Amino acid sequence: MTWTVTPERFDSPDAALLRRDYYDEVASRYWGRPATVEEIADGLTDDGSELLAPPAGEFVVGRLGGAAAACAGLILMEAGIAELTRVYVRPEARGTGGGGRLLGAVESLARALGVRQIRLDTRNDLVEARGLYAKHGYREVPAFHHRNQYAEHWFAKEL
Repeated sequence: MTWTVTPERFDSPDAALLRRDYYDEVASRYWGRPATVEEIADGLTDDGSELLAPPAGEFVVGRLGGAAAACAGLILMEAGIAELTRVYVRPEARGTGGGGRLLGAVESLARALGVRQIRLDTRNDLVEARGLYAKHGYREVPAFHHRNQYAEHWFAKEL
């Protein structure tokens, strides 16, 4: 099976379900128990997803063998800088190269938009994500914001 990664509206049916699955996983891992339907809905309410659409940003969906299996978002910040967010690969598709394909697609979109640096934040418990970023050239940097109470690691990559 092969991966394809293409821009897609953040609120398309596939993208919305991937964003929901992303939030379910990160919330469940943080709390150490399955997140409830209500907690997931609350987390997705006013989560800033509208920034994942032009002109503020982009959203991509990765498909493995045609089935939606991954997503990532890009939010344009200050001039030449963008933030990578909502990077997610469904568990059954992990280890098949989807994470790298997502990052490559987002970086290509960012370059086309004049972005020179991509930044992101993540948590201690998201070990796989930190490994993915390091493997693809993101380096850990000092905190560049304090707006996210869950952020524990900050990364950046020059494009």
